[in-house]
Amino acid sequence: MDFSRVFKQRPSLVFSASLLMLLSTSANALVQDITAKFNPDPANPLKNEFVNTTPESGICPGHIPQRCRELGIFTIRTTAFSAHSNAPILANHADVRQGAMWKVPSEWRDLQVMHTTTGEVETVQVRIAGIGHAWGLDRPPGVSAWAKPGISWADQWQHAPSPCAGVNYLAAGSSTALFFWLVPEGAGICSRQPGTDIPRFWYSNMEYAYAIRTPNPLKMSSGQYTGSINYTMGPGADFDFGDVMIPDDNLLTFNFTLDVQHTLKVEVPPGGNRVELAPQGGWQAWLNQGRKPTRLFRDQTFHVSSSSRFKMNLECQYSSGGNTCHLREPRSGHSVPLNVSVTLPNGLTDATGQPVNRRPLLLDGSGTELFQPGSYIDRKPGTLHFEITREYVEDMLTGVGKTYSGNVTVVWDSEV
Repeated sequence: MDFSRVFKQRPSLVFSASLLMLLSTSANALVQDITAKFNPDPANPLKNEFVNTTPESGICPGHIPQRCRELGIFTIRTTAFSAHSNAPILANHADVRQGAMWKVPSEWRDLQVMHTTTGEVETVQVRIAGIGHAWGLDRPPGVSAWAKPGISWADQWQHAPSPCAGVNYLAAGSSTALFFWLVPEGAGICSRQPGTDIPRFWYSNMEYAYAIRTPNPLKMSSGQYTGSINYTMGPGADFDFGDVMIPDDNLLTFNFTLDVQHTLKVEVPPGGNRVELAPQGGWQAWLNQGRKPTRLFRDQTFHVSSSSRFKMNLECQYSSGGNTCHLREPRSGHSVPLNVSVTLPNGLTDATGQPVNRRPLLLDGSGTELFQPGSYIDRKPGTLHFEITREYVEDMLTGVGKTYSGNVTVVWDSEV
């Protein structure tokens, strides 16, 4: 009996998010593309996560990469953003909205991403986890305007006001400075008041940290998912810089592209596609003692690597209108049903989470519609079981010698 195997796989699925901020065609909007991907890693099969592939800039790659990795955040610095004061910032003002303040969308927000081919929908979460700017002011008063009794102007910006947290970073000149603060989840307003009146104040860039939570890639289909989330900017908006500092743009859009590159690979050892059925212990008991075998069978080992859902079914050279393949004797035309079943390695389960042990493979695919890995399965052994039961073996062994044969194709299909 010739056995072949086929595994079908859709194009690779990569969760991509390019985080590059660009001016959109609208004069009042900024656009940020965010990219990430999933590739199963044989060296680390339990790590089933998307990897951010967005080009980073600013604090994380340049100054605190280890801390950013620990926090699970990424930073972008862009000169596409600017904001200017619409009134002087008064010394020691009591209303935080009348000076330099920040309230950013630091809580987790959901956005839906849709598979570009199948229309499947998954949920991504994103939050803003840090904020900073290059700011400037006229000289005089220069940067010393931010000094207060007992507090240097540099301390005002190198160390963050609660609820924000500083990263011990400040770069400055006589009339400009670049700072960055971390923003905890769900934080409120962070603000600073100068010790001297400031006639004009402006931001010439924006740097922010973001964090993302992605779906479980093992439960996603291969392909590409896209989606967007919009943040408003301005007084009382998602990005709120107070009533004095007014951004030139009033909308920030994040465009997500999620790509997943799945693996589905089946390896059968050399010669394993030719299966010869035999009784338990071989044919000697029949040849020497006339003892009829109770069944004919063969177990064929294979190795599977999988990071994705898949289904299995049969294709046959011969069948008799039933739900399984047949082997046929060409001279008489007699055929017998062949039972085919599969045992999958630990870590692969069916749709109900049950292990797969001698699960029948049928022509209509029933019972094998969905198998899924709990983590990446890297070249683990499974078994195909081929069997002809006793009632049909007796018919095969009557009369003159016969040879039953047929082609059976086992299909592993990732299009679930």
